[in-house]
Order: sequence, then structure tokens, then C-alpha cells
Amino acid sequence: MNASSADDVPQPPKVLTTPLEIAANMRLLMESHDPLIITFHERSQRFQSYVIDVDRDSNEIALDEMIPRDGERFLANGEPFRVEGFHDGVRIAWEVKAQMTIIEDPHSYRGPLPEEVVYHQRRNAFRAALKLASLVDIEIGGEKLKSPLRGKLLDISATGCKLRFEGDVSERMQLGQVYDRFIANLPFGSMTTSVELRYLHFEERINTTFAGVRFHNISGLVQRQVERFVYQLQREARRFDKDDDF
Repeated sequence: MNASSADDVPQPPKVLTTPLEIAANMRLLMESHDPLIITFHERSQRFQSYVIDVDRDSNEIALDEMIPRDGERFLANGEPFRVEGFHDGVRIAWEVKAQMTIIEDPHSYRGPLPEEVVYHQRRNAFRAALKLASLVDIEIGGEKLKSPLRGKLLDISATGCKLRFEGDVSERMQLGQVYDRFIANLPFGSMTTSVELRYLHFEERINTTFAGVRFHNISGLVQRQVERFVYQLQREARRFDKDDDF
């Protein structure tokens, strides 16, 4: 295997255990306003939140009010939960087993920094994906939407993708919902599959909604289309990396 193809191999997950590393990654999620998905053990519903404070002096973290808010009663009952976020193609995840305190103003949840964080670099093609895939038009439709939503592809992997929509479409979509028609106009032809909405965030200052979806019940044919496109992006990533190497 040569060096360039070795770059394409998915990196194994790392487990971060030092408070310095953990706090640094929590700050990364906070400063980038990356959406978090919260899932409670033995419950199928997903909730969204954000890191809103990281305090190294007290080794505490604060999470924003959950959306939808009915997840708060599980937290109040002390049920353990899992938190998962993505930053530039890196999956950052941890378990919360300690009881978190509900703060009223601003409405949030405060508790100890996690003792372990899983840091998983899923792919190395993120920058190239942003440069190329932003030109790809996408559409989400089906029975769960009154009318189709049209946007742009920002980033794609073998399991899902990140999308951008003009304006605020967050009220029209539901976290955890499966949408049965997702169409992406890839350079070599369009692909159609169903997708599950994993995160959703409206960025008011740029009037743009960002969404993350996971491919759902994807067929072998469409999976091969996705893999072909991801491979193209990885090849472009290596070319961009060479161009940037000065």
C-alpha cells in the first residue's frame, strides 16, 4: 500500500482520557456551535443540544436546553445518556452517567466533564468535500414533507452527508425522522435513497439551515454510487493537499 492510499483508510477511534484533551474538544464543539445528538439508553427518541460552556477550573461542562424539551425529564430522573457530535468529519462522543443539574437561566444542564471521549476521524476528505460537493444540488421530499426542500451538499461519507438550505427550514423537519426521498445530483448521475435526519441547526446570522442525514436502507446500487463519489473526493483531497503543501 502506498502512502497516498494509506491516507484513505479510515482511522481507528481514539479514546481521550486527559482533562486537557477532553476540555479542548468540548471547546471545539462549543466554538463551532456543532449540534449534538443525545440518546438515552433503551429509548429510541433523539434529542438535540449544544455545548454552551466549558469550565476547566471546576472541570464542568454545560449543555443547552434539549430539543424537543421532553427529553429533560429523562435527564432529571438521572437516566444515563450518550452524546455525539461531529466536527469537520471527526466524531466526538461520550457517555453521561453522572446526574446533571438543571439550570434555569439560561435554561441548561451542568455537570462534570466526561472522563473519556471517543475521538474518531472518519475520513480525510472533508476539505475537498466542501470545495467540490458544495456544487451538488440535493432535494428532500416524500410523505413527511408538504413540499420538497432543495439545498446543497456540503460533505458526504459512505454512511451519510451534511446539507445546507437557504433560510430557516428547521420548523419543517423533525430530528430522527426518516424521509423517503433524498436525491443528490452527483457529477455522474443522480442518486435516490431514503435518509434519517440526525441533526438540524438554523444559523440566524447567515440565514442558513444546516442538516446532517444518515442513509437509510440504502440499496447496493446507490451505495456504489456514493462510494464512487467519496473516492473521487478523496482523490481530489490528495491533490489539494499537494497544492497546499508549501
